[in-house]
Amino acid sequence: MRSIKKILLAGMAVSAAAILSVFPASCACCGAKPDKLPEITEDNFGGYLLVFFREHDHDIFFALSRDGYSFTAVNDGKCAIRGIDLAEQKGIRDPHIYRGPDGFYMTLTDLHIYAKQEGLRDTEWQRDGEKYGWGNNRSIILMKSKDLVNWTGSRFDVAAAFPQLGDIRCAWAPQTYFDPEANRLFVYLTIGIVGKPNQLYYSYTDDDFTKLETEPKLLGFDPPMDHTYIDGDITLVNGTYHLFTSDNGIKHAESKRLFDGYKYVSSENCAKVGGGVEAPTLWRRFGTDKYVLMYDNFSQPNEMAFSETTDFRTFRNLDRFNKGEMKALNFSGAKHGAVIWLTGDEIEAFAKHWNLENF
Repeated sequence: MRSIKKILLAGMAVSAAAILSVFPASCACCGAKPDKLPEITEDNFGGYLLVFFREHDHDIFFALSRDGYSFTAVNDGKCAIRGIDLAEQKGIRDPHIYRGPDGFYMTLTDLHIYAKQEGLRDTEWQRDGEKYGWGNNRSIILMKSKDLVNWTGSRFDVAAAFPQLGDIRCAWAPQTYFDPEANRLFVYLTIGIVGKPNQLYYSYTDDDFTKLETEPKLLGFDPPMDHTYIDGDITLVNGTYHLFTSDNGIKHAESKRLFDGYKYVSSENCAKVGGGVEAPTLWRRFGTDKYVLMYDNFSQPNEMAFSETTDFRTFRNLDRFNKGEMKALNFSGAKHGAVIWLTGDEIEAFAKHWNLENF
């Protein structure tokens, strides 16, 4: 594991306000148990935070919304955190943000698919492309914050940590979730092992959110899957866990148990925009029973697209950003992101930090 020391916020002058400090896991600030985040209610709800990356930037971007329909990117649409300052491969993909009991958590794929073209390495891929395949990588990035501005973080080499799994060729699209029975956070992600299909695995993290602490296990389907499925997203709704995956389209599975028993509800593709799709993530419109399924539509041009459901059986097409109800007001090309709720105080503080007015 390698600790990330310091990251400059791209697009801003290098000043005290422009530095995002990311400290080693052993620093004093990590020792104390942080206070819990406030529960979001009708009285304090403020809006939505979207995190995403763009295909050719391999950086982290943030956007805010009051209504969950129109999003405004901070930093005038430029990146907020540079991937080159975070990743072993000098670029990140697949950022996911999670509002945990005691802080905000981001997980990222350590992968730059254009590193050779940009002069960041001599080979197309990090390791032998014939053996390890497209986009092979070893590591993921784990980050934690109390205020969305100051982050602690580390790179975690999945392949080196768990050789007992086999020869790991990729570790993609990590996401965070909370297991209430174990009272622990875990990360679930796509792991590819030489000779096996890419599938979803989960592992509990350490208390400081710097590493995966338990040997990754398969998320259990009933019957077990024997083919590739990637990009998992889990949400608990009324006692049922809903798992969306990229599996020849965006597919939807359900289980009453968190880690096993998942069955696809149908073979229907929940993505309603044509072309190649992947990277599903689900979020609820606050105060309603409407859930938004956000996903990548990687047919040109690369852009996020959306469906909406109330019953998890029928999905209404909301189309791409700026083609329907969903608006990206000052950015384009958003890919593979996630959305969380913020309180009024949190969204105001974040907007103020970025000098974002009238969003």
